[in-house]
Amino acid sequence: CRTAFRRRSTNTKSVGPRAAVPRDASGARLSTGSPRKSAGPSACEESRRLEEIPGVGPIVATALIAEVGDWKAFASGRSLAAWIGLVPKQHSTGGKERLGGISKQGNRYLRWLLVAGAMAVIRYARRHGTKRLWLTRMMERRPIKVAAVALANKIARMAWAIIVRGERFREPRLLLAA
Repeated sequence: CRTAFRRRSTNTKSVGPRAAVPRDASGARLSTGSPRKSAGPSACEESRRLEEIPGVGPIVATALIAEVGDWKAFASGRSLAAWIGLVPKQHSTGGKERLGGISKQGNRYLRWLLVAGAMAVIRYARRHGTKRLWLTRMMERRPIKVAAVALANKIARMAWAIIVRGERFREPRLLLAA
């Protein structure tokens, strides 16, 4: 595909020092179309559905689709988040749950992308507010980076549910306290 544009053939005229425009026998330009339109990040229906989640853009969506592969191999969204490395270490004994920091095992790249997307959502929420009451409470009682990891964990779980169930993202309704 791309090598055809790099080679100079008899039916192309040089436009600049780098660009070669494909032309037909009469010299008219051939329509090549944009490669991004046909095979861009949003070409896949699954990645389009993932992009509806706040904090997930085209890069995160395509990375999730490419890295995860078989979504049904994970029994739940939590197991996907654990595979990525977004769940806390557990030091539990005798029914007493002790949770530590994230394990940092798993897919570093996906973890980094999801936490970066979560930080963008948190920055927006600090300036403009949010409908997610749990996020507001989490930001009040925990450091911002801890809240970002918790939100990244939730985004991974939502992504699993959206892909496995074939649903679309639904914005949460604002629940008023009584």
